[in-house]
Amino acid sequence: MMRKHTRLIGWIAAVLVILAFCQLGRWQLQRMHAKEALLAQQVPARAQSLTLHQAQAAPPLLRWVQDHGRFLPGTILLDNQTREGRAGLKVYQPFQTDDGARVLVDLGWLPMPPDRVIPPITPLAGHTAISGLLAPSPATGLALGPALSPAPQPGVWLASRMPPDDMARALSLPTGSLAARVLRLDPALPGGYPRDLELLPNTLPPSRHLGYAVQWFGLALTVLVVALVLEFRRHRRRRGTPRR
Repeated sequence: MMRKHTRLIGWIAAVLVILAFCQLGRWQLQRMHAKEALLAQQVPARAQSLTLHQAQAAPPLLRWVQDHGRFLPGTILLDNQTREGRAGLKVYQPFQTDDGARVLVDLGWLPMPPDRVIPPITPLAGHTAISGLLAPSPATGLALGPALSPAPQPGVWLASRMPPDDMARALSLPTGSLAARVLRLDPALPGGYPRDLELLPNTLPPSRHLGYAVQWFGLALTVLVVALVLEFRRHRRRRGTPRR
């Protein structure tokens, strides 16, 4: 009886592990498809320019925006952003168009010194024309600790992630006035910091997700094969045991 219980527990454990590995593989495939779909939107997005208000009212796809307005006070520095292998910060400043639409504008990347002393930030000001790609906010890691903390420079906030309402409060903007998308400023425009329109910075490309999915499914298959081999050996031992 004890052997039967041990065998049952072993199979239950094996099935649970197989299901967990398959679920992880499925999640990696979902991430791969989501990123492939995002990358596929980039070229069509450049074919038509919209105002910021039009882009925000449209379905949440990549949109190319051209508009006029002014930069608002306040700066968000997103931590742990790499560029060409160097650690640094993404610089964001709120922008309001002439018709009242608001968005955080990605002004580019700023290197973080080894002593992690944030360099002085000079915010943009005045009425100007902008263009860029309205895209999802950068992916961040685990939500540990506060999302925003004040930097030594007044009006500057250091962020570990970018919850829209938290950023609106820090920038003294109405709750709900910022969306989960940011405007990736056109690199051809003057001002700001080094930048590009790379959609997947600091994150894995679709091919890596596919590779991880194959690994998880391979582990699930390995557990199944091991369980079947052990079961086969158990049957062989039973057949080879003489009856008394």
